Amino acid sequence: MKIIVNEIPPSNNKFMGRGSARYQAFEYQDEKKRWAWLIKAAVGRDKPKKPIEKAIVTITYYFPTKHRRDPDNYSGKFINDGLVKSGIIKDDSFSNIDLVLVGKVDRKNPRTVIKVKEVEE
Repeated sequence: MKIIVNEIPPSNNKFMGRGSARYQAFEYQDEKKRWAWLIKAAVGRDKPKKPIEKAIVTITYYFPTKHRRDPDNYSGKFINDGLVKSGIIKDDSFSNIDLVLVGKVDRKNPRTVIKVKEVEE
């Protein structure tokens, strides 16, 4: 399954240690809900009949510039939670997914591409 979202989620740095904790919590939850909606909209009717039990989730970020970015700041939190909420994967724990993060540059079309590959146990 391939999901394309024409945005890149905010870096984890946006929510870590900046501003008031109360404001951050509201902003964080709003962004988390928004990403769950973006993923659900991108999947449409193509979601599996039942959530995938075990999967390899590959998230490729196509950034608009070549600036240095740390993979741990783009850990996929909003994306993995959105995959669970949308019923694509059963759970985003270590026992259910292997996570692969990739960073590339596409100046004309920044986006996030999510590939979910079911793994037979």
